[in-house]
Amino acid sequence: MSQPVDQSAFRGALGRFASGVTVVTTRVDGEDHALTASAFTSVALDPPLVLVCIDHKNRFHAAVSASRTWAVSILSEENQAAATWFATRGRPLEGQLHRVEHRPAKVVDAVLIDGALAWLECETWQTYDGVDHTIVVGRVVHAEVGDGDDPLLYYRSHYASLVRSDESEKAGGGIAD
Repeated sequence: MSQPVDQSAFRGALGRFASGVTVVTTRVDGEDHALTASAFTSVALDPPLVLVCIDHKNRFHAAVSASRTWAVSILSEENQAAATWFATRGRPLEGQLHRVEHRPAKVVDAVLIDGALAWLECETWQTYDGVDHTIVVGRVVHAEVGDGDDPLLYYRSHYASLVRSDESEKAGGGIAD
C-alpha cells in the first residue's frame, strides 16, 4: 500500500482547499518578526488552543521558538497588501512593520495588524515535528473580534474573496460538529 504520492497531484489537491489568511507576529530582543500563514487552525476550545505550521527554513521559525509568545491577526480583504508583504522572502527584517498599520498586543510581546477580522494572543503550549515544518500549538491567552466581515482567502496560490449569496445567508450554512 505504500506507493509514492504524485507530488504534483498532492500540491494540486491541497491548493483546492480554500483557507483563511493570517499574519503571525512575535518579538525577540526588541525586534519584530512577522509571517503570513494560511496553515492555521483551531485545535481545542477548553483550553483554547490554535496551531500554525512554520517552515524550518523561514527566519520566523527561530524567532517564535525563542519567544514562546506570539499573536495571530486573522486578515480581512483590506489586509491583502500586508499578507503579500509578510509573505515576501528576503524582505528586510528591520522596519518591516513600518508599511503596515499595527498596534501592540495587550498580553503578549507581539503586534497586531490593524483592520484584521480578529486577533489571538498566544503562548506556545506544545510543538510537534512536521518534517520540514514545526507545528506550533498555542494556548490563547487573549482574543478580540473586529468589526469587519470580509475575510481574505487563499485558493490555488491566489488571494480570493468570499462571495455570499442571499440563499446561503438565509440557510445559515456551517460545519456540523
